[in-house]
Amino acid sequence: MPTQIESARKNIITKEIREVAVSEGKPPEYIKDMIAKGQMVIPNNINRKARLVGIGKGLRTKVNASIGTSSDIVDIKAEVEKAIAAEKAGADTLMELSVGGDLDAIRKEVLAATNLSVGSVPLYQAFAEAIKKYHDPNKLTEELLFDVLERQCADGISFMAVHCGINRLTIERLKKQGYRYGGLVSRGGSYMVGWMIKNNRENPLYEKFDKVVSILKKYDCVLSLGNGLRAGAVHDSLDRAQVQELLINCELAEAGQNMGCQMMCEGPGHLPLDDIEANVKLQKRMSNDAPFYVLGPLTTDIAAGYDHISAAIGAASAARYGADLICYVTPAEHLALPNKEDVIEGVHAARIAAHVGDMVKLGTKDRDMNMAKARRDLRWEDQYKLGFFSEKAREIRNSRYPEEADTCTMCGSFCALDNVNQYFEKDLKKGNKA
Repeated sequence: MPTQIESARKNIITKEIREVAVSEGKPPEYIKDMIAKGQMVIPNNINRKARLVGIGKGLRTKVNASIGTSSDIVDIKAEVEKAIAAEKAGADTLMELSVGGDLDAIRKEVLAATNLSVGSVPLYQAFAEAIKKYHDPNKLTEELLFDVLERQCADGISFMAVHCGINRLTIERLKKQGYRYGGLVSRGGSYMVGWMIKNNRENPLYEKFDKVVSILKKYDCVLSLGNGLRAGAVHDSLDRAQVQELLINCELAEAGQNMGCQMMCEGPGHLPLDDIEANVKLQKRMSNDAPFYVLGPLTTDIAAGYDHISAAIGAASAARYGADLICYVTPAEHLALPNKEDVIEGVHAARIAAHVGDMVKLGTKDRDMNMAKARRDLRWEDQYKLGFFSEKAREIRNSRYPEEADTCTMCGSFCALDNVNQYFEKDLKKGNKA
């Protein structure tokens, strides 16, 4: 069965392309052309029906929520609840990133619980199974590694973050620059770097990239080129090791597309605000506008407890400059395994960030215009409908309900709008701002 990119390059408009076109309000021909160019993907899997989304050029910036067990906390019921909460909160995709417990069972439970396209990081399971089987992650075999890729694809994973861009050259860059201020923060990336150094071998995911592609292509699963050397501190932003991996990933994205597989690039982790534009534009230029999946970016290292806000600031800027998919960050980042409430808060913050970026990137300001008018005219029900979080807004206002129903308790009878609107009724009728 041909993949989406293979069909698009044959000028075929698939049912998946039509579904995305309807949801995005775009002509099917546009979606098809962008997929054919490798500038858009539709995370999908032939073994599982999911709510499809398009990720890429000209589309609304999407939001991913990540869940999963840790080695300390294994609660399948809690992960399923988080998956359901993330979907209800407005996430567009989900990543199942468990490292503790029965990983096959957890993945299947999560896949059954959500309608979202679900992604994974296969290195997590591969190294977890190597530790369980051999009591040493560095004894991971190629056979086990590729078996995990196949197993996860067969279960219905729609997009897979695979750390193909870590190779001997990237590790050499890391050594020559004197390591890093913030170390290596990618779990999969750190284990693979350790495996390569200990075994004095090349990364099998890079060395046998064609095999990686062939497995994912069989299921029409998107290959998301993992950012194993992403910066974990703002002072490591855009260092030589990170840029080297990005360059390799951009080359691999083109190679994978030419083999008939849908491809994304990942990055960048922690970035100060003044590095974000350069990072996004660098990825877009080097990859011929392949979709960019942004982790964060967190704009400061000292906001633990509020890292969802630090990340939202960075994500808004990244979306503005062309990032296509944002991975949320929760208030628990750097501190603990997120709970259900953290997941909801993280999704909400990321949705705001994506919209703020899209207001510039796509010029989508109509909803904000309509909200401005609803607020001016004190139309509260319309304000609830136009806002992202109507239940929360209604709850807050009703908890401190005003004496005058058309105002709020912030100003009460001193409401600026209520006091002055009467003087401009004639101007509104003859103007264009009614």
